[in-house]
Amino acid sequence: MKKVINKLSRLGSVALLAAAAWSGSAAAQYPTKPITMVIAFAPGGGTDLIARLIAPYIEKHLGNNARIIVTNRPGAGGGIGFTEIAKATPDGYTIGFVNTPNMLSIPIERPSSYSWQSYDLIGNLIDDPGAFALNTSSPIKNLKELAAYAKANPGKVTVGSTGVGSDDHLAMLFFERAAGVKMTHIPYKGSGETRAAVVGGQVMVAAINVGEALAYIKGGSPIKMIGQMSAKRTVLAPDVPTFAEQGYNIESASLRGLAAPKGLPADVREKLVSAVAKAAADPEYIKKAGELFAPIRYLAPKEYAVELENTDKQLRQLWKEMPWKD
Repeated sequence: MKKVINKLSRLGSVALLAAAAWSGSAAAQYPTKPITMVIAFAPGGGTDLIARLIAPYIEKHLGNNARIIVTNRPGAGGGIGFTEIAKATPDGYTIGFVNTPNMLSIPIERPSSYSWQSYDLIGNLIDDPGAFALNTSSPIKNLKELAAYAKANPGKVTVGSTGVGSDDHLAMLFFERAAGVKMTHIPYKGSGETRAAVVGGQVMVAAINVGEALAYIKGGSPIKMIGQMSAKRTVLAPDVPTFAEQGYNIESASLRGLAAPKGLPADVREKLVSAVAKAAADPEYIKKAGELFAPIRYLAPKEYAVELENTDKQLRQLWKEMPWKD
């Protein structure tokens, strides 16, 4: 009996060693098939543009003839895409962009199947301040004039955003509170749709990010920014005054980073983190991101987690004071 037990023990040890060797070999060969990169917003927005820009550089630094397929899963203010990323098999073949505050605000405002801890963070790439943009044909030139019009016409100022609880929506609520006005929120599936709405006259104001607005303006869209929500004027838009300069102490921005479902094999996670860090530092990528007016801010996973934890605490406190649900 003792001999049988010893034999089974040796067989078990061999099996474990073989499994470990296979796992290590699989990680070394990763990726062996296309990687899906999920974007939780519609095509044409800032996240979509930066995703399609950086994907080839991640492929380059992953090696093994890596191929990334960018897939848009818009809807529910980003909730559909964020859920798909969180619920995917944690094998390294599904990654995606998670955007703040949407990724943090959705679980606060309604039941959700994920939280920011549901992901293995890979690295943040963009930190884009918010802005208000209008059609160039609008006679309104600044925030004071916008507030005056909104006071004279309660509810008639329509504001397009990327969804309930998005940085754009929260910025609108902050402005309502600071200016003592009431506006009408119109949610869209992405900033590309918001741009189209303000260009087409379906909304008066596009609550949008600075980098996105500048890219649309460069592309010929007849829109103008009347205020940016950074602490000071960004180098990307030095001629656009901040909200604070115009008497409204509002700061708001959107982080856009990459994450994968929680539980990636350690070696696969390490390869992804390394490839994204190298892609973010690639001079060619940096140059092209500048051409898209994308405000670069790379954060490694640990620093990214600290930023998300702090913002989550701030939003939970804000929800207690001023619930943002439409």
